[in-house]
Amino acid sequence: MSLGRSHVSTAGGSAGDLLRLIRSGVATTRAELASTTGLARSTVSQRIDSLSAHNLIREIGGARSTGGRPPAVLGLNEDAGVVLAADLGATHSRIAVADLGGEVLAETAADIEIAAGPERVLAWVDETFDALLIQVSTGPDDVLGIGIGLPGPVEFAEGRPVSPPIMPGWDGYDVRGHFFGRFGVPVLVDNDVNIMALGEHWLMPDPVDDLLFIKVGTGIGSGLILGGRLHRGAQGAAGDIGHVPVAGSEAVCRCGNVGCVEASAGGGALARELAALGKETRNSRDVMRLARAGDNDAIRAVRRAGRLLGRIIAASVNLLNPAVILIGGDVADSGDQLLAGVREVVYQRSTALATNELIIRSASAGDRAGVIGAAAMVIEHVLEPATLDATLLAGVGTS
Repeated sequence: MSLGRSHVSTAGGSAGDLLRLIRSGVATTRAELASTTGLARSTVSQRIDSLSAHNLIREIGGARSTGGRPPAVLGLNEDAGVVLAADLGATHSRIAVADLGGEVLAETAADIEIAAGPERVLAWVDETFDALLIQVSTGPDDVLGIGIGLPGPVEFAEGRPVSPPIMPGWDGYDVRGHFFGRFGVPVLVDNDVNIMALGEHWLMPDPVDDLLFIKVGTGIGSGLILGGRLHRGAQGAAGDIGHVPVAGSEAVCRCGNVGCVEASAGGGALARELAALGKETRNSRDVMRLARAGDNDAIRAVRRAGRLLGRIIAASVNLLNPAVILIGGDVADSGDQLLAGVREVVYQRSTALATNELIIRSASAGDRAGVIGAAAMVIEHVLEPATLDATLLAGVGTS
């Protein structure tokens, strides 16, 4: 994926700034970089030499020439290092190693209970990271950053979960410190829905600036891409849509409040509702399988959940005016019923202007969205001009 041109500043002339211009395609030759930034060609050459010395750029061909030798076209050297990514779910996790272009080089998935606690789960992650690095014939020295997603609230600045309802023993645990102690590289920790939103956005052929991603699994959450960037809010709590109250609901939520949409429309709530009817449903995946098998009770429950969720999404549409809404998660994989229920209410309750060109569709990356988003999150951080310039100044390199 390349960066969107509309979000790339042409101001600044550090090595990191030049790499951002190269990655975005705004300027890919030395002459274009000098013209775009206003820097002298000799200064541009010095910056490019620094990036080359750290193995971060390479020549990918020649530009059209008006005479003489064609100018070299520069591109990111995606093989300059790797990033590690982990999407840790309530009962299922996926781990990957990716290059700097976001291409997954190796990945694996396993059923592991997050409730087993941080020591056991993170020990498994460590072992899996090591195995994947061996699989792609590289080692810890080539790791430039690590991205982790967790199924609960995360204080992003500190890399610690905060009062996660389904993660006993994790509250305040220093997840970032655990991995930094091993690898000594940037470690970013976020909630699972945010990294899924990033993954879906990263994989879009033509990324939109404003996107709302909704995950409907055991619980309900959302990730917001606003102005082309993930919006976390002041404390990293933005997007907790599952705990918005639904008028008329008296369902008790796991958060302790009454009437949260998650308590009526989440996969856990649907599983309990169907179990009361004699169905064998223990979790959101059971609901999905039952609905896909054509069970009428499951189909009706999922459609009703879509309508309830649609009320909350309609308010979000009026407030945020996204261009695209993506619905993902186990319950969303149960067929078209959830999506149909959401669309029915959103187009009815949202303003005409906000829905005139609004697209509401199923998410496309499936189970891989989170791990791809975790990789994208850390790639963008590592290659961000300020981060990269500090790395180059410190003499830490990939060569």
